[in-house]
Amino acid sequence: MLSSRPARAFAVALMAAVLGALLPATAASAAPRTVQGGRLDWGIKSSFQSYVTGPIAQGNFALQGGAATVGGSQFRFHSASGSYDPDSGALNSRFAGGVRFTGHKKADGSHELDLTISRPTVRISGGSGTLYADVSSRSKATGAVTRATGVPLATLAVGGVNMKGGGSPIALNNVPATLTSQGATAFAGYYTAGTPLDPVSLSADVAAGPKEPARTPDAKESDAKKPGRTAPPGEPTGDQASGAFRDAAVDWGVRRTFREYVTGPLSKGGWELGGGAQDGGALFRFPQGKGVYDSKKQTLDAAFTGSVRFTGAHLDLNLSNVGVKVADGKGTLVADVASKDLQSKKDTRTTGVPLVTFEAKNLTAKDGLVHLAEAPATLTEGGSRAFGGMYKAGTDMDPVSLAVAVTDRAKLPALPDLGSDTRTPAAATGTAEKPAEEPRTAETAAASGSSHTALYVAAGVGVLVLVAGAGYVAVRRRSAGSES
Repeated sequence: MLSSRPARAFAVALMAAVLGALLPATAASAAPRTVQGGRLDWGIKSSFQSYVTGPIAQGNFALQGGAATVGGSQFRFHSASGSYDPDSGALNSRFAGGVRFTGHKKADGSHELDLTISRPTVRISGGSGTLYADVSSRSKATGAVTRATGVPLATLAVGGVNMKGGGSPIALNNVPATLTSQGATAFAGYYTAGTPLDPVSLSADVAAGPKEPARTPDAKESDAKKPGRTAPPGEPTGDQASGAFRDAAVDWGVRRTFREYVTGPLSKGGWELGGGAQDGGALFRFPQGKGVYDSKKQTLDAAFTGSVRFTGAHLDLNLSNVGVKVADGKGTLVADVASKDLQSKKDTRTTGVPLVTFEAKNLTAKDGLVHLAEAPATLTEGGSRAFGGMYKAGTDMDPVSLAVAVTDRAKLPALPDLGSDTRTPAAATGTAEKPAEEPRTAETAAASGSSHTALYVAAGVGVLVLVAGAGYVAVRRRSAGSES
């Protein structure tokens, strides 16, 4: 009687072959991924916002680093970067931007309440999650200011969320957040550990594979950077650059509360961009600047492309042909202004209106780039008239950022990257927010990705069992025939 070992060996070999055919596609979907673009929406704590801006603290908040406001009380942090492991579901995503709260103003102009939260980072691993941030705060008890980076501010209730095998973007909606003990300290003692904070929502684009390696400069670039070498012919150095520049852009959000009014329940309006202008979430970029710059005199005269038109129930205002002039340490942003009286239907157009002024004391180029970041801006008389008297001259407007490339190799700062879906993340990722009465909810696009993987594996195993079983039966029949 012949042994059945050949039949078993055949079945094992067949199973290995089928698995080899099925598993590579599954493994390929689990390649390491890089987070590159996206945003985090978080109100920190809505009641704290109300306290800061209310009659007791009589304060306010200011956005920093391109952060924006969305909805009624959320702050939007942008330009996600980091890593995501689809095998383990681990996510490490950093975001840019910040918000500074001030209140209880003192006689010397400082504030008893002074808290800045910036550059939040979300880390999720093994069913637990934490939100970290850089924090600067003034102690209520001593008045001393402390600054710390990477403070674990809040724990995130992500238990039960399947983060494995996800596609792009990875999206989490309304994740409950709780203040940590370190967060309570960083929060200057306004709240104790365990206090519920506002829920966190995020969306992060992920791409397969590691980031591209840094580009090696060519010989000409290397020579230009060596000591004793000069820039290529016809290209000015940073300190002596004067004359026509290569490129420029100016970023300005007009005024946060104005944007909120335009899109709010009274105006029910919006804005349209034209001529190449770009929307960075909390600011508008007017690009392709042309003009002249003098490093010795510290002067600049630049004109930019693009326009933004605000419309609403009581509003029709268009800003175009934006320009910037700098002299004697002071900058002025000008624009052509077109508006329509919605009652008389009369159009009014004025060219070269000085809208805001800002401080611009240092216009020295570094590595071929003149960069003025978030200079506080004040409304002019002409700006007040342009806004129909909605704001008085001297009103604080959104800050102005200016970048001028005086060499070909200088690169302008990137706009905030809000990711592939800036308006309806739940719909785009196939997730859906649970009802408000179920606060402990968090959904992720990773769940759908892992379910597809499980489906493929289950189907493969079923086929494998059927094929292997058929092969084993065929072998047994042949063995039986040889025995008889």
